[in-house]
Amino acid sequence: MNQSILESWTDKWPFVASTAPSQTGEGVIDQGAFKSIEIEEVFGAVNHSETLVGQSVLYRSLVQPSSNKEEIAAKQEAVKEIQDNPALKEAIERILQRAAEHEKHFYLLLFGEFLGSFGTAREAHEIEGYGYLQYRRGVRFMLEVVDELRQIEGVSSTYLQSLLDKIKLFQESRSYSLMVGPAYITERGIKCKEERKGDFTPALIFRPTLFKPLLIALFFASVWAMAHFFPTDMFRVSAESIPVASIFFVPMLLVYFPIVGGFDRDSCIIPLRNEFKKSQALAQALDALGQFDELMAFIKFANHFGSHTVLPELIEAEHHRITLTDAKNPVLAKENPAYVGNDFQLEEDKLVLVTGPNSGGKTAFCKTITQIQLLAQIGCYVPAKEAVLTVADRIFYQVPEISHLEDGEGRFGTELKRTRDIFLASTAKSLVVLDELSEGTTFEEKLESSTHVLNGFYRKGNSTILITHNHQLVDDFAARGVGLPKQVEFANGEPTYKLIEGISRVSHADRVAKKIGFSKEDIDSYLADSKPTT
Repeated sequence: MNQSILESWTDKWPFVASTAPSQTGEGVIDQGAFKSIEIEEVFGAVNHSETLVGQSVLYRSLVQPSSNKEEIAAKQEAVKEIQDNPALKEAIERILQRAAEHEKHFYLLLFGEFLGSFGTAREAHEIEGYGYLQYRRGVRFMLEVVDELRQIEGVSSTYLQSLLDKIKLFQESRSYSLMVGPAYITERGIKCKEERKGDFTPALIFRPTLFKPLLIALFFASVWAMAHFFPTDMFRVSAESIPVASIFFVPMLLVYFPIVGGFDRDSCIIPLRNEFKKSQALAQALDALGQFDELMAFIKFANHFGSHTVLPELIEAEHHRITLTDAKNPVLAKENPAYVGNDFQLEEDKLVLVTGPNSGGKTAFCKTITQIQLLAQIGCYVPAKEAVLTVADRIFYQVPEISHLEDGEGRFGTELKRTRDIFLASTAKSLVVLDELSEGTTFEEKLESSTHVLNGFYRKGNSTILITHNHQLVDDFAARGVGLPKQVEFANGEPTYKLIEGISRVSHADRVAKKIGFSKEDIDSYLADSKPTT
């Protein structure tokens, strides 16, 4: 089970990117794939969440996607139900918009920094005074959200019902009771109303305000009693003495405020907020709000994408499979109707070898495949006319890495370590993309090493996609009838961004060099211009 968003924030001021990728072999995405697949950019494209917690939940889903087909299917079912039920959709959107306006009050209560009695708040995370206002606002936010979500009825999907169950469990918790109040301050700590039943020991009732009529009344009653029962010059009260006595009222307030306010802050508000931060029931209720927001973000992403989107069909198979029709990149194709889609199918062949010149779209295509697989595994729409795939237990994407001085193995060894880690962690259920192999060595060694690596992945049975300029490597596999050779298409020297059958044997290095102004002619021109005149 994923760590709750509240737990991921610990004692830090809340922020979206609070979830980290898993170690290699421990989750669907590792740190290397997180960077290579550009999950930050995918998040930016999909994120239509209203609330901070909704954004954090979406980010968590992308960084730690599910590998459980039933869980993903349940989220898809929930998305469909919201999409098909305008009244439900409108109710959730209304709740989220109100929550987005006030959730900052809740985070200030839980994570704000107290400045002391006379400090002035200048930052969003600072609390001036004794925290009464922040407590009331923060508690009110959570209670109102829970009350509004509990009014949602008649849902049929198991996922939506599980979110409402989290809300119900929170309503039955001690944290909820303390928020509703009253909270009792006893010798044995803070107790809620239910815990005080049958307990007649003395207790103070915490009320989040400096104005406490009973306390003030008791004070003045004690002064009156002293004057009445022990009449002395000091305690003598008369009509004439009232104006004189009133000058002591302000000094008394200066004593009253810090004593009462400091006590409430240190003995009530801070202990209560610490308990709220550690409450699993509260954390799950906050997550539920974020999960509602995430589902709405999926729907808004599909509505605003500007091209076909679909909820993928999830299938069972012994090894990873994927079939896409008119697939487009979730990041690059958003609101770009001119983006070129591609069909793709990888089933029994298990290996695809993609060749072609630079800037032809090889990398963009492979990122499209992995990003679509990722979106599918968080229950989101994917940019395609049709999508049928299995759930991957691992999604790996290897790119050439720069070696570090401490590695001691050079570029070839650094890359090979990463390849080894991916190989050992992958299974027949995995999706693996390798962007070039065996860089930093001779051509002959590169060909031999790449062959061994690809044979290993092929025997493991996972889906492997290789991006390479080495057409001789692809020739060898094609001659053995292993894998699908694909190439990016060029027409009149320009890329069409379509993936077609075949093996590319041409290089467009000179075209790219001319495009960026660093061809042989450009170099000659630079040198000629830099010669001193005589």
